[in-house]
Amino acid sequence: MIRVSSDCDPSLDMPSKSVLETIVTGVLNGKSIDDGEISFIFGTDELLAELKKKYFHKDQFTDVIAFRLNGYNKPDVEGEIYISLPRAQNNAEVFNEPYEKEVSRLIIHGCLHLLGFNDESKKEKKEMRNMENDLLNQISWKTLFKK
Repeated sequence: MIRVSSDCDPSLDMPSKSVLETIVTGVLNGKSIDDGEISFIFGTDELLAELKKKYFHKDQFTDVIAFRLNGYNKPDVEGEIYISLPRAQNNAEVFNEPYEKEVSRLIIHGCLHLLGFNDESKKEKKEMRNMENDLLNQISWKTLFKK
């Protein structure tokens, strides 16, 4: 069973639990994983910049950070994904994409990191972007955010 939990800075509006569950389940099941526990923390640019500096020794803003809490060799996935909603809004404006699509992309991106995919090189970035696009199409992100 895939379990999803979430927390959010009180000044921000996070996606619903059903949106998170649908996206996470789609990503993990698509990679033949049916057991996991993923926690989402939706916060500010400052929170993620602090984490980036502390754990990656980089002083910069970022939109998503993922921490795998169990070994990558384990059949289940345990992890935490931190997403900056203000950065998602900024990205959406810069790339002329709907905000909901950008948030969905960041959720997918974090999940892919938990599965061991990286985006350090140009080749890895391209592969991750292709996987993100495929998964965005498969999960029908547009319908997830309808009230």
